[in-house]
Amino acid sequence: MSKEITPNTEQTNDASSKIETIKNLIFGENIQAYDSEFELLKTDITKKSTELKVFIEETRAELNSLIDNLSTDLNIRITDLEDNLTERVDNIEAQKVDKKTLGQLLVKLGNQISE
Repeated sequence: MSKEITPNTEQTNDASSKIETIKNLIFGENIQAYDSEFELLKTDITKKSTELKVFIEETRAELNSLIDNLSTDLNIRITDLEDNLTERVDNIEAQKVDKKTLGQLLVKLGNQISE
């Protein structure tokens, strides 16, 4: 009969417990301080992330509003320019006398003078 050597789980747990106790005695305060500091940093990062998301959304909404206002303003100005250009072209056409009509008027005027 061969005997198998099996570690006693009670002895293993006892050893682990002693090691954990020694680790806590040596590093316990530092580890707790680090854990506390990491938790504060995690909380701060989460808070800043939320604030940043809100700021991005507000900025996006403001930019969209400004773009809409600018687009409306540009459309109004373009329409005004088109109307102004159309009016000026109409005025030029009203003032312009074509060469054929002017020639006929001059011939008629010349005939009236010679009579």
